[in-house]
Amino acid sequence: SPGPGSAMSKKWLALTLKFLVSGFLIWFLLSNIDLGQAMARAAEADPKMLLAAVLVNFVQVGVGGARWGVVMNAIGAPLGFIRSAQLFYIGVFFSQTLPSSVGGDGVRIYKVYRQGLGLRSAFNGVILERVVTVVALVILVGVTLPWFLPRLDETARAMAGPGLGILALGAAAGLWLLMMLDRLPETLRRWWLVRGLGNLGVDARRVFLHLDHLAPALALGLVTHVNISFCVFLLGLGLGLEITLIDCLVLVPTVLLIMTLPISIAGWGVRETAMVGLFGLIGVPGEGALVLSVLFGLVGIAAALPGGAVWLASRDRGETMNYRTSDIENGAEEQDQTQQ
Repeated sequence: SPGPGSAMSKKWLALTLKFLVSGFLIWFLLSNIDLGQAMARAAEADPKMLLAAVLVNFVQVGVGGARWGVVMNAIGAPLGFIRSAQLFYIGVFFSQTLPSSVGGDGVRIYKVYRQGLGLRSAFNGVILERVVTVVALVILVGVTLPWFLPRLDETARAMAGPGLGILALGAAAGLWLLMMLDRLPETLRRWWLVRGLGNLGVDARRVFLHLDHLAPALALGLVTHVNISFCVFLLGLGLGLEITLIDCLVLVPTVLLIMTLPISIAGWGVRETAMVGLFGLIGVPGEGALVLSVLFGLVGIAAALPGGAVWLASRDRGETMNYRTSDIENGAEEQDQTQQ
């Protein structure tokens, strides 16, 4: 097995590549817009709208913690609202402010596992909470798209419907496959990873095939996207951009979906590229969309910083910020050996 030096080298290589991707995308955008106009627009941002956007992000912590708590209850590993919100906030802090090798979701998995709920519940709870947000995203875009279409030109309107159809079919197919993971051939179940995927399929059915679990989870997922979209709308108003809340309800969830690609540092560069491209469809100038995206990122960081204090107050003795994927992998192997 690879030694600690090899693992450290891979960690730094991954982080370096992410920094390069973020740097390249930001450089590309800056080279194609009027930087002077962008700085002037940023300087004129309404401070009251910036503060309101930060407050909306604080609300998001409670909504996210509640959503995750519903999923954890569904799979038989209740955390309680206070604890789920606390750990969710810690995850937000790591995702937004630190280039951790496992990210905020990995930290949440580790913390729940160390709390004694088991690796299956820790891993599946975080993964399924993410799946819920994606399903809610597709629903929200589908519901709001008819009001958004008049803002597009003829070519974009012709592409929007089929694009949403493909997204919906892909989400449905992915969800069905997720719930069928425990039906993999028995010959493969000697591998702990395959058995883990089977457990994920079982837990997915507990979330998505029981209305008393699915309804509140999806409702909170929809509130999540509405809340984030409202945050961007407030920032847009503060910058004097001609955008509507409907515009944000359609475009911002799409930006968030693109940001799930783990190819940059905390989504920087990817978010800006997506914002400039998507908001450009409704006539928002490039420098305005770029400043909007940068402010959105900075507001997220500002709201996430207190999560560091939450982590400091709740960390175990000797626990540091140096979380590694190997910690989680070793836990999986230990649990698998115990079950055998």
